[in-house]
Amino acid sequence: MSEDVDAAIRTVFRAEWGKVVAGLIRITGDWALAEDCVQDAFAAAARRWPLDGVPASPGAWLTTTARNRALDRLRRSAVEARKLEEVLAMQHDPEPAAEIEDDRLRLVFTCCHPALPLEARVALTLRTLCGLTVAEIGRAFGASEAAMAKRLVRARAKIDHAGIPYVVPEADALPERLTGVLAVLYLLFTEGYAPHEGEEVVRPPLSEEAIRLTRLVAALLPREPEVRGLLALELLHDARRPARTGADGVPVPLDEQDRSRWDRERIAEGSALLAALDPASDGPYTLQARIAFEHDRAPADALTDRAAIAALYGRLARLTPSPFVELARAVAVSLADGPDAGLALLAPLERDRRLGYQLAATRADLLRRAGRDAAARAAYDEALAAVSNAAERAFLERRRAELG
Repeated sequence: MSEDVDAAIRTVFRAEWGKVVAGLIRITGDWALAEDCVQDAFAAAARRWPLDGVPASPGAWLTTTARNRALDRLRRSAVEARKLEEVLAMQHDPEPAAEIEDDRLRLVFTCCHPALPLEARVALTLRTLCGLTVAEIGRAFGASEAAMAKRLVRARAKIDHAGIPYVVPEADALPERLTGVLAVLYLLFTEGYAPHEGEEVVRPPLSEEAIRLTRLVAALLPREPEVRGLLALELLHDARRPARTGADGVPVPLDEQDRSRWDRERIAEGSALLAALDPASDGPYTLQARIAFEHDRAPADALTDRAAIAALYGRLARLTPSPFVELARAVAVSLADGPDAGLALLAPLERDRRLGYQLAATRADLLRRAGRDAAARAAYDEALAAVSNAAERAFLERRRAELG
């Protein structure tokens, strides 16, 4: 397969996977069948596109191929006659485009039904909507690939056996699903903004999809401040995307980014959302948005209000204690009070395996800034042994080389 076609398939996968799977689930009502047929469609693309060329509308090609795969499999199963009739009807009488466009929102709310454990809601949506691998999702939750696979199977079975409908619920049922929905959208955005694996520093289609879905949820729940807080967080982070990588594809640290490349319209929209919210009732997403705002509003890195950011991280750590928040707080405190203050906060996290390479990478950076080069080199080596993202690996290698 040529590199161009291979890159096209990877790009289309990230942009179209969730849309095609969600549409096929609506048609067949069978989650496992939908995922299998979409995987078959991508396998067919890998075989056909190098010979025939990438189609003008890759998403439509994949949708048609996946639907035909589903039709073939249903034809071979006599017990699925009713589903077969639905698929045939769908082929001759397609729904309006607006309905199909909402498939992914239906998918999010179905996955986030309160009958499912919160972790299962998030994991199922990341797998089905985003096409993340089971290994990637397992790392996000600090679980093994085998354990996460079992949870996903149980979650699908629960949806099937409980007859959970594939719909956006009525207004009075929306709030009870909000926690899971926001967690899904946050992780979806994060996987687009800072992928765990692969070669890219960012995956724009995933981030854009998270923002699109968050806007839809905000329209459904206009009085929920945390929805607007999450949207502000996504916009304020995504505004920096144009400056996050250099010409070589390697990440550019925040303090070295060209701020003239930041998206000022997104910063203005995110800032306006925050200005309308009461700081006294900030939830975790809104607090993170306020941290992002402090970075985005500074005209230069040296003019960033480090003390305000460290204080916001302190509030966030009290509200939602987690090793990831503590790791970020250590970095914020190091920038406000010096690297040794940050290193002291890292010490209690050393045994937490959920942090992966990020703990060693953060320790390496603080040691580098503290002038302790030998210890920094060892920490960089530890991080490089664990990192999966190719671009992050290149950045860590560059930092280590700078130490000599």
